[in-house]
Amino acid sequence: MSNDFELDTDDLKRRMDGAMANLRTEFASLRTGRASASMLEPVMVDAYGSMTPINQVGTVNVPEPRMVTVNVWDKGLVGKVEKAIRESGLGINPQLNGTIIMLPIPELNEERRRELGKVAGQYAESARVSIRNVRRDGMDQIKKAKADGMSEDDQKFWESEVQELTDAMIKSVDEALETKQAEIMQV
Repeated sequence: MSNDFELDTDDLKRRMDGAMANLRTEFASLRTGRASASMLEPVMVDAYGSMTPINQVGTVNVPEPRMVTVNVWDKGLVGKVEKAIRESGLGINPQLNGTIIMLPIPELNEERRRELGKVAGQYAESARVSIRNVRRDGMDQIKKAKADGMSEDDQKFWESEVQELTDAMIKSVDEALETKQAEIMQV
C-alpha cells in the first residue's frame, strides 16, 4: 500500500462552513427588537402544491423599524401566506390589507428574549453537531487510510489537522451565538 494519503481538508472545511452559513441564516430569522426581511426567510408557504419560500410568492419589505410587509403576488395565496406566518413560531400577528400582509413587530418582553436566546442556543448546538459529524467523517477516512498502511506519524498529523479545523469552527459557532444572544437581550 502507498503512503501518499491526502485528506481533502478543503472538502471538510467547505462542509463545516456550510454548517456555519446555515447557522447564520437561522440566526437571521431570530427576531431581535427590530424588523428585518430576513426574519421571514425560513417561512415556507404551501403554494401550488409545494412548499415555497415566502420571498418566492411575494415581495418582503421593511417600511419602518417595527413593520415588515409582504406584498403577495397571487391573491389566491394571501390566506396561505398569512397561515404560514402565523404557524412559523415567529410570534407575529399578521394583519391583512388586500394582498398586503402587514407584520407589526412587537417589542420583545424579557420572557420572549430569554426564549429566543434558548432557540439561538439550540441552533448553535445543531451547528456544532453538524461540524462534529464532518469531523467524524474525516477521522473515519484517516482510520481507513491507517488500516491501508498509513504511518502512525501521518495518522497523528491528519488527526490534528482535522481537530484544529473542528476547534476553530466550534469557536466560530460559540462566538456567533454570544453575539446573537447579546443582540437579542439588548433593549
